[in-house]
Amino acid sequence: MHRLMFLLIPCALAFSQSFDTYFTGQTLRFDYYHSGIATEEHISLDQVRLEGPWPGSRAHLVDGTNLGKYFFEVVDTTTRQVIYSRGFASIYGEWETTPEAGAGIWRSLHESQRFPEPKQPVRLLLYKRGEDGDFHPFYTTVVDPKSRFVDRSSITPRGKVWKVFESGPAATKVDILILGDGYTKKERRQFHKDVEHLVGTLFDTEPFKSRKSDFNVRAIDLAAVESGISNPRAGVWRDNLFGASFNSLDSDRYMLTYANRTMRDVASQAPYDALMIVANDRKYGGGGIFNLYATTAAHSSQAAYIFVHEFGHSFAGLGDEYYSSDVAYDEFYTADIEPWEPNITALLDPKQLKWWHLLDTDTRVPTPWNQAAYDSADYAYQEKRRKLRAEGASEETLEALFAEKKAITKPMLEAEPYFGKVGAFEGAGYQPKGLYRPEVDCIMFTRNPTNFCRVCADAIQRVIDLYAE
Repeated sequence: MHRLMFLLIPCALAFSQSFDTYFTGQTLRFDYYHSGIATEEHISLDQVRLEGPWPGSRAHLVDGTNLGKYFFEVVDTTTRQVIYSRGFASIYGEWETTPEAGAGIWRSLHESQRFPEPKQPVRLLLYKRGEDGDFHPFYTTVVDPKSRFVDRSSITPRGKVWKVFESGPAATKVDILILGDGYTKKERRQFHKDVEHLVGTLFDTEPFKSRKSDFNVRAIDLAAVESGISNPRAGVWRDNLFGASFNSLDSDRYMLTYANRTMRDVASQAPYDALMIVANDRKYGGGGIFNLYATTAAHSSQAAYIFVHEFGHSFAGLGDEYYSSDVAYDEFYTADIEPWEPNITALLDPKQLKWWHLLDTDTRVPTPWNQAAYDSADYAYQEKRRKLRAEGASEETLEALFAEKKAITKPMLEAEPYFGKVGAFEGAGYQPKGLYRPEVDCIMFTRNPTNFCRVCADAIQRVIDLYAE
């Protein structure tokens, strides 16, 4: 690991020079390994390689959203000007909070950062958010784009890119790219049907519905060797291109892929700002990591909800607001530290609520709600679900339980005196106490609503504005 002898603070100020002053118009990808345990982490370079034309904004190059557990920055070595930056999260950032990492068992995970190809040498920096809430640098290296160490070979084409819908040039829109895993050649039509259904649901959901003209959506047809994806707890294994699998980080419903380099090579065939992976599977599950990707099992009865919920994570950095479901983490949030996610707060100072600009004037902070009654119903449901899962119950049986829970909790939450109002409701981020969410119900809390709450919608709009012009 390169140790920094200086401190650079991520800069949110846009620089005045034009895109063409610093960049060639192509894309470079910085691939690296992120290794460590709960108390120690290291970065090691894998490669720097050329991709195709830069698909992102040519105006909004410096990220001022203050989102992410990590932050990536590109600095011109001559002017010391920050010429590109983005916040992000990672699988490693989640893994380091698991019992495995806490037990001192080392792991290495592959990650990538993409940025416009610079004309001159640049310094790349990775930052991590500290307990003080600020970003602190922990890795740096210099890249000369003209050097022989940049891989400029062509990436082997795989699959066929097709447009779901297109609203304008990639540089002025948010470009979503959807990859499939577990769809055989004979199931290509099913992949198209699944993509169109899920994308349709996303853009029937506010605020995406009102901002649809700011998006392009494309997908890539890829033929899998075997139908479906791996489900280790059921003894099901599939050797497909991305290796998408349930039980990621040892959480039954959590679906991720660790084949980052393969995924990036395939994705480089199309413009993208956001990646989504749709899996050909019936089991309930998915996942979403900020500025990495979102995943969805396409044939669960809850697939449309999962698709939207997980995209909230991966695109806008929204946090989970529920707190009763089983998760892989020991201590995902540290006590007395304000979470970076825009829709969760530790409420360390009620007078400085992070979403104060959306707070209803007649709402008390913290905001009272009948948490005891909700918890009684919810924990009973969770226990019943665990028992059915352990007994090997069918997905149909488990989905019937979803409907049963919704029939109880939806009217219960809608009867709350502060329903539909922005406040600070205790219970969020996998913790029943000490963390607060903006509204009593939201897509990030339950499967009941059809739209995001106002705070989540506002956060989504900010990220759309970072990419769309």
